[in-house]
This record gives sequence, C-alpha cells and structure tokens, in this order.
Amino acid sequence: MNDKMKKIATGILASVMTVSLAACGSGNTNSENASATDTGNNISGSKVTIELAISKSSQDSAFVAQDLLDEFEQKTNIKVNLQLIPAEQTATVLQTKLAVNETPDIIQYNLASATTDLNLERNFEILDNEPWVSRLLNKDVLSAYGHVYSFHVSQDTGMQGVVYNKDIFKDLGLTIPNNFEEFLAVCEKIKASGITPVFMPFKDAWAANIWPAAAFADYAAKHEPTIFDDINTGRKKWSDIPEFETFLQQQYDVYEKGYTNTDILSDSYDMAVGKFLEKEVAMMFMGDWLIENVSEKDPNMHLGLFAIPSSEDASLGGSPLGGQLFIPKKAKHMDEAKKFLDFIAIKEVAQKMVDDQGYVSNFSDVTTPELPEYKQEILDQYITPKKTILTTDAYMIVDRSELYRLLQDEFTGGLDPQGVLNAWDEKFSQLMKDKGVEGF
Repeated sequence: MNDKMKKIATGILASVMTVSLAACGSGNTNSENASATDTGNNISGSKVTIELAISKSSQDSAFVAQDLLDEFEQKTNIKVNLQLIPAEQTATVLQTKLAVNETPDIIQYNLASATTDLNLERNFEILDNEPWVSRLLNKDVLSAYGHVYSFHVSQDTGMQGVVYNKDIFKDLGLTIPNNFEEFLAVCEKIKASGITPVFMPFKDAWAANIWPAAAFADYAAKHEPTIFDDINTGRKKWSDIPEFETFLQQQYDVYEKGYTNTDILSDSYDMAVGKFLEKEVAMMFMGDWLIENVSEKDPNMHLGLFAIPSSEDASLGGSPLGGQLFIPKKAKHMDEAKKFLDFIAIKEVAQKMVDDQGYVSNFSDVTTPELPEYKQEILDQYITPKKTILTTDAYMIVDRSELYRLLQDEFTGGLDPQGVLNAWDEKFSQLMKDKGVEGF
C-alpha cells in the first residue's frame, strides 16, 4: 500500500479498532478547558454570522441542534447560519463552492470521503494546534496524512454487517451464522415461519454495496493485503480477483432463492425502520445506525449486528462514514469558525452532547455514558477481540456512484457478477485517469 493510502486507511481504521468503552481521568482539564471556555462571555462589537454547510440528510446532527446554536450565539455574539444541501448533491455542491471561493466557514462531512471528494489537503485547515486536541483520546479518528483535519466529540464510527431481530432469532431457535451456507439455512427457517428473511432496499443504489464492501475487505485482509494498493496503482483489476465475483453472486443468491422482499429495486431505505417495527423482516445488510433509528421509535425492539457471513468467521465491517466538522482554508470567518469548535469542546457542552447521543467520548475529561446493548455487544464481540475490518469504500479514491448503479444492474438481470466487475474496471480506470493517477 503506498504511503498516502496507508496513512488514510490507518487513521480511519484506528477509529474502528481502538474504540474505548469509557473515557476517564481528568488530567489537562484545567488549562485546556480554561482555554476553551474563553469562547464564552465574549460579546463585543457587531454580531458575526458564520455559514455551516450540511447535507439535508444530516439535519438531525448534534452539531446543529438549535439549543446548542442559540447558546453559542448568546455567549459569543456569533450566529451560525445553516446551508442545507440536497443529500444527492452534497459532494457536487461543496466541490463547486470550494472551487469558486463561495466557501462556507464550516462543513459537516465525513473524513474518508473528504480525502477523495473534496481534496482534503488542498482545501481544509490543519487543526493540530487547536486547544481541544491535547484532550483527545483518539486523534486517529479525526486525522489523515498525519494531521488532525476534523472535529467530533465522539470516536464512534458506524459498523456494517447484518442487522437482525434478536427476538425472531430466539423464537425460531436460530444462532448467528458463521459462513454463507449457515446464513442460507437461517434464511430458509425464517422464510418458513412466514417472515421475510432479508430486506433489500436497492432503489437506493448504495444499499447494494453493504455486502460486497465488507466481503471484499475481509477477504483482502485475510488473504491478499495488497489488493487495494495493487488496484489503485493499476497492477490489478477488480475482475482479476475471482473471490469478488463469488461475493457478488452470494448476495444475488439471497435474492434469487426468494429470501428477500419482491420489489427490491422499488423499495427504499426510508422503509426499513417501519419494516423492522412491524416485524415484517428479520434481517438487513446495513450499518448499526439503522438499529439506532429503530430504537428511537421503539426502545423495546431488540436488534443486533453480526458480520457479513461471506466466508468463515468473517470480520465486522467498519464504515468510513462519519459526520465530522471541517474548516476550509478559505473560510471568511476563520477565527469565529474555530471558536465554534472550541465551544463544543468545552467539557460541560461536550458531556451533554455525549450523554444525549450515547457517544463513545473522545475527550479525556468527558465520560462515556452506559452504552446501548447493541453497542456493548459490538464492542465485546468484535472491537475488543479485534475482529473488525475497514470496508472497501475507505480504499477507493474515486466516486463510487457508478459502481452502485452497476450493482443494481445485477438485480435487473442486465449484468452477471463478472459483468459488474468488468464494467466497473472500465469506469474505474477512466475515473483514475481523470484524476491523473499513475498507472492508468
């Protein structure tokens, strides 16, 4: 793996592999919190308005809660105005804003995608010397290229696998499958009970990538650790790895055997919560954020997460997704933008956010609350024993939307698994050429 890719992957992977159950200790709290608290009671001069750009799909972000923004404005005389961007256009809109100097003061995005979509090094401020950095328990979750570029009070990253209804499994006497054959057997028993085994909402093309993104990465880590570096340098193609074809076929087999919803290309992700609440489905290939969404509607639902069973004893996928805050180098109000991060980093403010959201704290003086059952199980069964793997998305430095569409095509009957990989090879090569990557 080349040095740049290794630094990106290592930084993000550390967030998956080293999540702490609780933050403890209070060393450094006096000096750092005193510095952070300087953002308060500092009303002077005319009011300044800073712009925070965020996808509409992230409007429930803890960073843009109205009470938080109101408190910040009251204490600093700095108003935060939200620029809401349509979810499907977020990357394109932000790329345009950065290119034409219509730069927001703060952007909420995710670190893995910012490295590829938004040219992290060129466009964003390095935050190494900010006062809150010395209190971080895990800098890696906020870092790339050896520097802290982003901000969050949590060191959580989403974990991806098979979300499942634990009560259905218990009622049917089922255990978590450890390979693909066992998974199919579980599906058969669930189907026989009158419940749809797996919900596939592939109208949203990205949802079709959950299975292969984890399966490809698990295989690479165990058998060919240099695969993604070889692919990104043109030494190998996606279609050169026969196991990738096998994993795509596995997901299609689940559909072909009748273990899914019928209208997979018409059903969308926003239907998933309702499907689980009504106990119409038992499983779904998705991230643990779905469990949180369901629990918000019904805290009595017992959902869990296990690894995509593409091979024996597979590792749980660690999503490179996240919702960190970034400050562009060309922010019009750089000092005020940094004050917003300082304010959120104040011990009392960060503690309230961590408590309200059930985060795993990333500050030495902010305590992690008691974790929900599913998070504790993920920690105990996968993170602590080091059975996690960063999903394939983290190693891809081009736009993946065409791959998602090709995965959809497999379920229309337009392409078989080998055809998907061949078509993606062609598109991938062109995208890499467009980026000027050597080897293409």
